[in-house]
Amino acid sequence: MFNNSILFVCLCLGLYSAGSALSCRWMDHKFRQYSENSLDLLRTMAHNSTNSTEEAEVEETVAFPNDLYSQASKASAEDRLGFTVQVLDEVVVLFEEDHSSASWEERGVENFLNVVTQLADGLRSCLKSHSHKKKSKKLQMYFKRLSRHILERMNHSAESWELIRMEIQSHLLRTVPLVSSLLTPN
Repeated sequence: MFNNSILFVCLCLGLYSAGSALSCRWMDHKFRQYSENSLDLLRTMAHNSTNSTEEAEVEETVAFPNDLYSQASKASAEDRLGFTVQVLDEVVVLFEEDHSSASWEERGVENFLNVVTQLADGLRSCLKSHSHKKKSKKLQMYFKRLSRHILERMNHSAESWELIRMEIQSHLLRTVPLVSSLLTPN
């Protein structure tokens, strides 16, 4: 009887903790690795770039969505993860545009997109509701503005892609704390 009671309590605690905190083996074991790889590949693309757009900035009409990140940081674990997956998905869509004028090696772009896709898929596998429908319209519009106001207006030039690369680096750096706060402590 005593052993059954302990087993029942352990089972209930296990179910409670699994339901209250977002627990995901992939996130705990692979997130940091894939996140670091994506940032390293993005930095490598900058080193392979022949552009000098260090002083250039993204237009004010496409201001970085700090407010969305602030909201996401206060959201539930599931919503933070969903927001991060959406950011990664939007990054992939953006980089699938014509980047032939960018001075990056095609192989480097392919590797970056593969890592970001694996990162998004891995995090997506951690979402409890696999049909995470709470997509941010504001985030979608922000990425569309990046495409229209930066890439299209600058004819997908190498300079426009370098601006996009720097903006995406900021996004990847901002997503790390959103997900890291959900990781199980070692």
